Amino acid sequence: MTVYAGPSELVGEPLRVYGPAGPWDEVRETLTELGSAVLVSRLGDWLPAGGPPPDADCAQGAACLGCELCRVVLGADGGPARVPDRTVLGRDWARYQAMSHEDVRSRFLASRLLLKYAAGEVLQAAPETVDLAYKLGGRPYLRGCDQVDISLSHTEDLLVVGLTRRGWIGVDAELSERRLLGTGAEKQICTPHEIALLAAMPEYRRNPALVRLWTLKEAYSKAIGQGLRFRFTEFGFAPGARRVQVLRPDGSPGTGEEWSFGTWSIDRQYTVSVALFDAGFGDTADIAARTMLDDGLVDALIASEQFEQPDASEQGDVSERPGAREQPESFERMDGGGDPKANSFTG
Repeated sequence: MTVYAGPSELVGEPLRVYGPAGPWDEVRETLTELGSAVLVSRLGDWLPAGGPPPDADCAQGAACLGCELCRVVLGADGGPARVPDRTVLGRDWARYQAMSHEDVRSRFLASRLLLKYAAGEVLQAAPETVDLAYKLGGRPYLRGCDQVDISLSHTEDLLVVGLTRRGWIGVDAELSERRLLGTGAEKQICTPHEIALLAAMPEYRRNPALVRLWTLKEAYSKAIGQGLRFRFTEFGFAPGARRVQVLRPDGSPGTGEEWSFGTWSIDRQYTVSVALFDAGFGDTADIAARTMLDDGLVDALIASEQFEQPDASEQGDVSERPGAREQPESFERMDGGGDPKANSFTG
């Protein structure tokens, strides 16, 4: 699979992560080679099959090997050690507890666990020591580690995380079958130039093209830190080009070669897009937390994230969903197999 990625491919294929166990070696190798990585995971990889259990005693006690609040990681002696998700979530624990809708709770917990475990692997730090914070508008970032940019998206049971040490990154995911065409969404999503191109396409291609446009625009607006505050009718994308490029509303170029984009189909069910800005400072090969931060600051950050161990009444009692790896994901290219015409909105 190839993706539109500018003058050089700085974005590789999505990497499947199956929970706290990873696999993380491939993630680190991709970051070493490309400087960026897109990770995909499923809700069931991070939660028990039945969803979040109530805050009650874990039925397995000390023998629990994977309920929602008792993740198994390697301890200091190399053996299994329980690190409660309450500790990993850190300052997000209060937000999680305040959520009353079960689906929202599940996605919030699973997405933050994926993000913190991924960041911890990249920074060579324990996930509970990663300080996840939020900018105005809700964009997540790693406090004290601005050499690494992150982005997060989730929809239904799909979780997506983007990581880069080259500049800025944004990711977005949407159900491929989500109906946007004919709902009035075109006027909210598209520039006049894009609307004209969509109208010229065969009807069966219009809705998939609109979903792809939506995810590209979401990813780009996340990368620049604007989110939905940046009106989608104020920028567009170039159909039929070998390299996806941001355009002004009239179709003229809006960005240059510093931006790279990619879109994938995940299991023919989800459309996932990434936007990557290369700041031009080169790749930062060593991004271990203790290399980037002085010891005093690291110790202060770790101390600020220390929480009391949860009482027994806060432990879960549902085991982790088995068989997560039995059905491998399939990633399908959305760029027409290398044919620039195949990706054109004009059909």
